[in-house]
Amino acid sequence: MKKKIVVTGGSGRFGNCLKSVKTKHSIFFPQKKIFNILKLNTLKKYLEKTKADTVIHLAGLSRPMSIHEKDIKKSIELNIIGTANVTKVCSELGVKLIYFSTNYVYPGIKGNYSESDHLHPVNNYAWSKLGGECSVQLYKNSLIVRVCMTEKPFLHKEAFANVKSSFMYHEEVAKILFKILDKKGIINVGGKPEYIYDFARKDNKSVRKAFLKKNANIGMPFNSSLNTRKLKKIIK
Repeated sequence: MKKKIVVTGGSGRFGNCLKSVKTKHSIFFPQKKIFNILKLNTLKKYLEKTKADTVIHLAGLSRPMSIHEKDIKKSIELNIIGTANVTKVCSELGVKLIYFSTNYVYPGIKGNYSESDHLHPVNNYAWSKLGGECSVQLYKNSLIVRVCMTEKPFLHKEAFANVKSSFMYHEEVAKILFKILDKKGIINVGGKPEYIYDFARKDNKSVRKAFLKKNANIGMPFNSSLNTRKLKKIIK
């Protein structure tokens, strides 16, 4: 069934990736001035105008990670209050909400985290995303995507050789997204568990090895890899 989809944060890295995906759906990428997640009236007005049936909520504050430690107010406004606003309007209009969260909401100790595992963010960025999740959880016509993704090729000059994750490139996540539009609840989306350095080297041979010290105070989990069994059953 063809959908009318509004994407928040469409000018961001993943939003720009979505623009290049061929799909049968009608997708709108409104600018901030006409769809501001901190202004409820703009949200409702635009959704009513477009008669959208789905919102993919990407807008918020992400990089650099340090901004969430230095500017807590901004982190709260954009990732928690902004998400709550989007949830509120979607619930009022009966619009499906798909919220992009992060694998960092898990403790990052044992790895292979499934959707029902205990949550305990290790940094303010992840706490802000979990704060957003709390509002979305109140609305049953929603899907929370706990994702681990990055640009291709890997942009950083160094990558940790002792930190495991489940990275997947934006282009891969975009293709998966359109296969789970009708799902509700929570779904982990990511690649196979592996050390970040090993992942990065596949498409960027110039990446250098780095090692995260156990006493490093940078809020980085040692193993935030995802169990994606639920996703695989859906898209097989």
